[in-house]
Amino acid sequence: MFCKVMAGGIHGITSFLAQVEVDSTQAMPGFDMVGLLGSEVREAKERVRVALKNSGFQLPPRRITVNISPADIRKEGSAYDLPIAIGILVSVEKLTEEVLRNTLFIGELGLNGEVKPVKGILPMMLMAKEQGIKRCILPKDNSMEGAVVEGIKVIGVSSLIETLGYLMEGEENADKMIAPTRIDRLSLFIQEEEKKIPDFADIRGQEMVKRAAVIAAAGFHHLLITGTPGAGKTMIAKRIPSILPPLSMEESLEVSKIYSVSGLLKEGCPFITKRPFLHPHHTISRQALAGGGRIPRPGILSLSHRGILFLDELPEFGRENIEVLRQPLEDKEVQIARNYGSITYPADIMLVAAMNPCPCGFYPNRERCTCTESQIQKYRGRISGPIYDRIDICVEAKAVELEQLQRKEEGKSSRELKEQVMRARRVQEKRYLGSPYFFNADLENKDIAKYCSLGKEEEKFMESMFYSLNLSARAYHRTLKVARTIADVEESEEIKREHLSEAVCYRGFEV
Repeated sequence: MFCKVMAGGIHGITSFLAQVEVDSTQAMPGFDMVGLLGSEVREAKERVRVALKNSGFQLPPRRITVNISPADIRKEGSAYDLPIAIGILVSVEKLTEEVLRNTLFIGELGLNGEVKPVKGILPMMLMAKEQGIKRCILPKDNSMEGAVVEGIKVIGVSSLIETLGYLMEGEENADKMIAPTRIDRLSLFIQEEEKKIPDFADIRGQEMVKRAAVIAAAGFHHLLITGTPGAGKTMIAKRIPSILPPLSMEESLEVSKIYSVSGLLKEGCPFITKRPFLHPHHTISRQALAGGGRIPRPGILSLSHRGILFLDELPEFGRENIEVLRQPLEDKEVQIARNYGSITYPADIMLVAAMNPCPCGFYPNRERCTCTESQIQKYRGRISGPIYDRIDICVEAKAVELEQLQRKEEGKSSRELKEQVMRARRVQEKRYLGSPYFFNADLENKDIAKYCSLGKEEEKFMESMFYSLNLSARAYHRTLKVARTIADVEESEEIKREHLSEAVCYRGFEV
């Protein structure tokens, strides 16, 4: 007997609908699997056979052939085990074809028949919804993640025996046996907002750096903070998440898909509700930063999507690792090529970096700085001109005076600064309604003139800055986008000269 079972496959962070075709015939006993299968999928043959035996089902002496289509896409992972087992039971007439109607099956099988969790449930569920599938049977440990997608009945099962019991009951009675999983997505966002994070009120002084942080957060601009050791660069960077606009539901699903295929969604947290903040050590490898591997997985860049990637002591990451950032900062994605195809991961990040002005950290104070000119140039040379050119805002954190440290009154709190950011964010939401943009930093060059128009006086000012400061075309456009954000923070519809002047001051000409 021949049957088809619907399954889900992962390619990058997107999913595709796979058909597990099973044919059982009266012939020389055997078990063959085809369909451009990875090693994990080929091994499913033994897992399924033993799991069926230990669940009380002895396969009859028949020739069983399993094909997973489409045959031109490589199948990886262990999520095909459960649909293969169900397909075999239908093909040997232990189950009726009726149980397969409009149902997606996902899950890995243990040798004892246990249904184990798998990666990538969220993109599979989003794909299933697009395809009009009404029910999904998946591992119990993945059921909350699957229930994030509304409009599909999610049934979480813990074993093959439990799955078969559910399918044999008939849909009405089966829902009494295993209740469909449901979650309240809004309540998860509220719970996340209540978590305590570091506050800008802890920072004494550094008003200019706080101002730059507000502008960077409001427009999602890349930020570089330079300064002597102990000036508060890291403290400020770690508090920027407290003033970022919250994730929208659309952004949350984008980020959650990446964490889902990486297997990084935590128990009790079926999807990401706050912007990521990743802080890798400077010994990180290029592959871990950008992603890759034999079976490609997202790297730190993609895991920071729609959030902050904080690189402390930037030059210590080494020039080769820093150059990995070039293409993602420009294109907002990472492309990984393998001999069987190319995979693209999103990487729309806000880069926040901190660095000292020299190896000892005290330049240009020659009373304390012991570095030679060649040492300083070599240190700064680890960051190339094209990388500097891609950073929108460069600001210096000067050493804090004792008088500022001894002040009892607190500085502006994160709540106050976030109010400025949210006002600018609401302006951007209204401006970019119906467009592909979320923040000013997202603007493509073709739309700069439309959204960052200047008056005659402002055009003359930027013309003089372009030539006197020898700006590149990229730096010119990034300056305009920063000026647009400054105007939004100041609640000005037009970009004025003072906004442009401040944006120009944030260019890292002397970094």
